[in-house]
Amino acid sequence: MAENKGFSLKTFGMPWWLAGAIAVIVIAAAATGALSADLAGCFALMLAIGLICNEIGERIPFWNSYIGGGLVLTFLVSAFLFTYKLIPQKYADGMIMIMDDADFLSFFIIFLITGSILALDRKLLVRSFAGYIPAIFGGLLGAGILGIAAGLLFGISPVDILLKYVCPIMGGGNGAGAVPLSQIYETVTGDAAANYYSFAITILTIANIFAILTAAILKKIGEKKTSWTGDGTQLIRKGGDFATEDKKVKVSMKDLGGAFFLAIGFYALGRLFAKALLPTIFGVAIHQFAYMIIFVALVAALGIVPENIRAAAKKLQSFFTANLILIIMVGVGVDTNIIELAKAITPGNVVIALAIVIGAIIGSALVGYLVGFFPIDSAITAGLCMANRGGSGDLAVLGACDRMGLIAYAQLSSRLGGGIVLIIASILFGAFLK
Repeated sequence: MAENKGFSLKTFGMPWWLAGAIAVIVIAAAATGALSADLAGCFALMLAIGLICNEIGERIPFWNSYIGGGLVLTFLVSAFLFTYKLIPQKYADGMIMIMDDADFLSFFIIFLITGSILALDRKLLVRSFAGYIPAIFGGLLGAGILGIAAGLLFGISPVDILLKYVCPIMGGGNGAGAVPLSQIYETVTGDAAANYYSFAITILTIANIFAILTAAILKKIGEKKTSWTGDGTQLIRKGGDFATEDKKVKVSMKDLGGAFFLAIGFYALGRLFAKALLPTIFGVAIHQFAYMIIFVALVAALGIVPENIRAAAKKLQSFFTANLILIIMVGVGVDTNIIELAKAITPGNVVIALAIVIGAIIGSALVGYLVGFFPIDSAITAGLCMANRGGSGDLAVLGACDRMGLIAYAQLSSRLGGGIVLIIASILFGAFLK
């Protein structure tokens, strides 16, 4: 298709006028209340909003290169629409049901984890996971150092910076980070968990935005310094190739069904261990995605899964990331209050959050390089995916820098890395707040 001839909806593979007509029909149906608020109706509206915002965002100069492009615009416009109730409430309720009760975000991540890990060369898989924990610690150390330095400029003590800023930002998101941190705070101090949580989620939201923006900047740096980054699917320099289906294997519809069943089976195995067999290790709760990553990686390293199913899992991952990411971004926007976010953007909070994010980038990039990783990809996964809002933040960060193939590492940051932060926070809270 020729360039600069109007909208070209590459993601959806149809002429812009046809996709635009469908979006207009869906929006008209929602405006009149004719559109249902069930799964089909909400998906249609979310895709219509996402499609329009994404296409516009990908064509705004500077924004499309350094601010995050269409995905970030989709998130911001969605948050604006729902904060000011410009979308009928029944559709907002339906979307909240999809994102919270039905947990579409977890459903989305299941296929990304399975496809990205099964696509890895086995030797590369073992080497990359072995060096990843040190890269996470490098990001934590960098975040702490720069965060404390910025806090001193505003008269905030190092202890308060670590407890109120660094821990929530680097803690693995909301449900796996800010919520359990507030519970630890209440247990140690006797003060209400809400008093800690209200600030923690605010500073985390600001950092999440910076994580997305800096991911887009790192993408541009990688385009200039190609030796600093890989192909968007690997961490290790000179590490090996990937087992993609277009090399050897032709994927059938049955293969896709098998990959689908395999992915949700791994999720069930992760839940079995997280909720029943081994929910905690040394007193720390282990998330089902952390277990899932471990088991998928083990099976991939052992070569148990046939090549046709590995290739099909990769194709499923590609389908989700290429088409359904817009649903995720609209869904995250529904849960974001623009007014509350604006109130929290004070000079001190902004500078400190930015310093923590930059520290995470520098620390994880340096340590990642020392263990053999591409510094940019290490900074994105072990750094920025620690400093965002967990699963939805991972998708936004990876989407902004076109590195969805690194979702398994991003989830390691959010889940295992977040668990490490909870351990550190428990020690710090006990030492300084009792």
